[in-house]
Amino acid sequence: MPISALLGFWAVAALLIIVPGPDWAFAISAGLRGHVVPAAAGIVLGYLAMTIVVAAGVGALVASTPVALTVLTVIGGGYLIWLGATTLARLAKRPDADPVSADDSGQAPRTPASTIAQGIGVSGLNPKGLLVFVAMLPQFTTPAAAWPIAGQLAALGLVFTLTCAAVYLIVGASAHRVLQSRPNTARAVSRVSGLCMIVIGAALLAEYFVA
Repeated sequence: MPISALLGFWAVAALLIIVPGPDWAFAISAGLRGHVVPAAAGIVLGYLAMTIVVAAGVGALVASTPVALTVLTVIGGGYLIWLGATTLARLAKRPDADPVSADDSGQAPRTPASTIAQGIGVSGLNPKGLLVFVAMLPQFTTPAAAWPIAGQLAALGLVFTLTCAAVYLIVGASAHRVLQSRPNTARAVSRVSGLCMIVIGAALLAEYFVA
């Protein structure tokens, strides 16, 4: 496919990615616990799965099926609310705990593997992410190109995913590095991140069911 199409898509994708959303809130929250790489890896794996779904043609089917989209919306919105609530509950239970290091409260992920799993859930269960993939990627494909449409969709999805990897590694690492020596600020940012996940999850559900 033309390099110009890839570059054009990358420019649009980068603008979408740098707008704060659930991925940002999760990357910051995990970064404060030192799980920078696992958080970015989980988000990337979620979007890789979405890329495969869209390239295989399943994404358009899901997006056009009201029941499937409803189920995905409920699960995705509920999952974000749960993540945010557990973050706030952990801080409420131990208000003086250092959010930069993993604690033993039982609420925060204790292992990198659990953070990866949560990252997959944040990106992979985001119905808006699926709709972006379904609505945006086809606009940058070229039917007359030597590559098949599925291959072009996969390439565009990989561009989006690799850009996500770079951005969320920077976001998580910055949160960890900047706030590591500022426990009070780190706790405040953790609360904001948890609240953001709850608000975004609730807004996702409200926007779908109220509309």
